[in-house]
Amino acid sequence: MAVTDFPYQTSGGPESDESSPRALSVRDRVIPAMRGSVLWGWIGPLLVMIFGGILRFIGLGHPHEVVFDETYYAKDGFSLINWGVERTTVKDADKAILAGDTDIFQKCADGSLDPCASYVVHPPLGKWMIGAGEWLFGMNPFGWRFAAAVIGTLSILVLARVARRMTRSTLLGCFAGLLLALDGLHFVLSRTALLDIFLMFWVLAAFACLVVDRDRTRERLVDWYETSPLSPQGPWLGARPWRMAAGVCLGLAMSVKWSGLFFAVAFAAMSVMWDFGARRAVGLRNPYGGALSKDVPNALVGFAAVPFVSYMVTWAGWFSTATGYGRNWDQATSSGNPFFFILDSARSWVQYQWQVFTFHEGLETSHPYMSEPWTWPLLLRPVAFHYEGEKTGCGASSCSEAVLGVGTPVIWFGALAALVALIAWYVATRDWRAGAVLLAYAMGWLPWFYFAFSSNRTMFLFYAIPMVPFMILAITLCAGWLIGPATRLADGSIPARRTYGAAAVGGFALLALINFWWLHPVLSAELIPYAEWKVRMLFDKRWI
Repeated sequence: MAVTDFPYQTSGGPESDESSPRALSVRDRVIPAMRGSVLWGWIGPLLVMIFGGILRFIGLGHPHEVVFDETYYAKDGFSLINWGVERTTVKDADKAILAGDTDIFQKCADGSLDPCASYVVHPPLGKWMIGAGEWLFGMNPFGWRFAAAVIGTLSILVLARVARRMTRSTLLGCFAGLLLALDGLHFVLSRTALLDIFLMFWVLAAFACLVVDRDRTRERLVDWYETSPLSPQGPWLGARPWRMAAGVCLGLAMSVKWSGLFFAVAFAAMSVMWDFGARRAVGLRNPYGGALSKDVPNALVGFAAVPFVSYMVTWAGWFSTATGYGRNWDQATSSGNPFFFILDSARSWVQYQWQVFTFHEGLETSHPYMSEPWTWPLLLRPVAFHYEGEKTGCGASSCSEAVLGVGTPVIWFGALAALVALIAWYVATRDWRAGAVLLAYAMGWLPWFYFAFSSNRTMFLFYAIPMVPFMILAITLCAGWLIGPATRLADGSIPARRTYGAAAVGGFALLALINFWWLHPVLSAELIPYAEWKVRMLFDKRWI
């Protein structure tokens, strides 16, 4: 692997799994030191998280409306919290809950479950999380958006910390967190009771756990290398709790939306490849045999058994009640045999899962804001979550109030350039950071091409939200390359490259802040003159 400049490497190059400057010890080569203060490594990301949280929680209950698909998930969440399953609602339920009436669910009649059971096409975890906010704050817009705002805010901290770990720079970690705080699509989904922000969070959390696992296992491998007799394959590296935590997160991602499965498969392969690379990096004679015999069994547990158990736990409400869709409770309990109950319940559950799968395969309903995945990186067709016109109170003859689900253009277009640079970087150097970011981005984007070509499935721009953290990581890695290594000249001065690079990166962050501030009125339903709303529709009819 070629050596390239990077700011977090005192040697002037990133770690390599194959070759590095001979002056570096095995420990320095395999586990680059974390630069800066541990305390500031937490304080900086926490401050950025607080900034992003303030943006997301201010006016969270506005608009006092059921916005876009909140009409499904707000009611499903409330139903799960109260009955353990989703139940059907009465006519005009949206008006009822906005008026403070939560008696909106149909009652089971004459022992029949049909009026109760609601056919839902997504797993329950995201709706459980939405319901938790409603349990805390009531069945109102603030209540059903609370969990999304919490998760969106926490994701800023997770991204800042994982970027810090990948770059060994607290400043670059905070830069990544700031960009996520300023992304318009992330902002809107953090203030809306939809499922996608929860999917994004669990995917990002799984990725972060695997990056930590990579560091921890390499530390154990180097400790063994320095203190134990060498063997061709190397040691078993322990239970690897961070990999198990990643498996839990991937199971929870799939428990929000099935598209989490794409990430689960890709991250499993990525983690195993990291195991191969780690054993090769310390110079073992049989690194692949060691990884296959000592690491792969652990991976099978972490990426198969653990996610499956995590997924099944989120269905506990469906298994433990009689009113879930397709439950067949009477049949399962008819024999009085607990083994029959388990087997028949599992059969009903599998049949339900298959029914949902076929629904998604054939979902081709036209929608005015649907878009194709190749248009997402260019922000060609955002989703109007909310719009009200002809209002008064803005100081103009015609006013508008809108929530537009769109990313911050400076960040998204900057990410396009960064991703192209990352492809070239990975081809030239095989740097693991570039490969991991590109793989995660691809898993959030490319599978949707299959659905677009095979079935013309209904899709929306906000399906791209799992890509956003990895877009920002791409920008962050390129920002690190632009700034250059953390070195000084012979006279103690800072190289011009670092000065100009830091200025460019700071300028980009400032542009992102200005761009977000300019778009903020149409992201947060601020009442503004119609002319000001219109000028913010950058692609004219495509954004309207």
